[in-house]
Amino acid sequence: MTSLLNDWRRTHYTKDINDSLNEEEILIMGWVHEIRDLGGIIFVLIRDITGIIQLTAPTKHIPSEALEEIKKFRKESVVAVKGKVQESGKAPNGVEIIPDEIKILNLANQPLPMDPTEKVKAEIDTRLDSRFLDLRKANVSGIFKIKSRMLHTIRLFFEENGFIETNTPKLVASATEGGTELFPITYFEREAFLSQSPQLYKQMMMSAGFDKVYEIAQIFRAEEHDTLRHLNEAISIDMEASFMDDKDVMKILNDLIYQVIVDVKDNCQDALATLEVDLKVPDKQFEILKYDDMIDMVNSKDVPIEWGEDLSRAAEKALGEMMEGYYFLTEWPTEIKPFYVMPNEKQPEKSHAFDLMYKDLEISSGAMRVHQYDLLKEKIAEKGLNPNAFGSYLKSFEYGMPPHAGWGLGADRFNMCLTGLNNIRETVLFPRDRRRLTP
Repeated sequence: MTSLLNDWRRTHYTKDINDSLNEEEILIMGWVHEIRDLGGIIFVLIRDITGIIQLTAPTKHIPSEALEEIKKFRKESVVAVKGKVQESGKAPNGVEIIPDEIKILNLANQPLPMDPTEKVKAEIDTRLDSRFLDLRKANVSGIFKIKSRMLHTIRLFFEENGFIETNTPKLVASATEGGTELFPITYFEREAFLSQSPQLYKQMMMSAGFDKVYEIAQIFRAEEHDTLRHLNEAISIDMEASFMDDKDVMKILNDLIYQVIVDVKDNCQDALATLEVDLKVPDKQFEILKYDDMIDMVNSKDVPIEWGEDLSRAAEKALGEMMEGYYFLTEWPTEIKPFYVMPNEKQPEKSHAFDLMYKDLEISSGAMRVHQYDLLKEKIAEKGLNPNAFGSYLKSFEYGMPPHAGWGLGADRFNMCLTGLNNIRETVLFPRDRRRLTP
């Protein structure tokens, strides 16, 4: 029979237990990681979110009730242990716990769908099917400790720089960027869509006079990709700022990325070590590469790309072989950018748009926006879209819209850069792609 907590409460996490607590009574709670029954002595590794501690039970020297409970243990069961800390050179962290009382809080069924100790390696689909078990592994939970720190630092950065956090709708009446890659839903008597970007609402906030805004939220793209870099639901980190151009917001992005890397390196050492990642702090100023120069570089690697084309995967790989770390790709052709991107006044075929790349991976895109009503309406029509479908959005440009710029940063892709992972699905707790809708 499993127990309730009653008056038992944890006194320590495993990472806090060291030889300074020698002979002290403590109470830990966690999962049974491993069991070794040698007859006269039983060793149990107990795991919590912070690490692992060894429980050592000499069968003739612990209370019989505690011994009976230990013998019921199954791997991955949830238990609570009261006991005394004892120094032990052979135990993890140099200490062990000699149990006095034990509560089995929940027994795990056997066999397990997968092995969280990783003695038996599992494929990614098996891991995702039993994600709750996969997340118990230190190297997997480490990914999300780093992601949590990343998002914490980003929020702190924005707040310290005078940005206001906003929350825009995720149910919309029409395409926010003019694309067709939208998930339709039934919204009472009519059709609606899941938002693919907060872009139009961010710009409306500029008209509202909020000056500088940011949002961290889900976006949805109905793209039929099946790659290691794409998901259909992702977290986007978006900002928009008035009275700024593309160069201004590039600097904000540069400074934010740099600050996150420094902070993660300083505060996530255990998680980075578990993932075997040596996180390099980049130069404070990222390199800037113009689109025209990129075309020449990629062609020099015998990967064909013509002016006016977007980067193919082959072109991204070729570029990643020549460029190190983080760099900006600027002066994109206006034709291949969304309607709201500001064209260059002197060279209208070029735009005030940029991407932030990490080696061969695009992690952010941004631009100075069109803030003039007539030009914006013209650009919408040029893209083959109906300006009437953008009524509420366009209205905000008629009554005092300041010049403004902004960007969106893919949180999951950025986490790939921080953790050294190659599959974006590993950076999302419960990923959604074209084949996966559960768990």
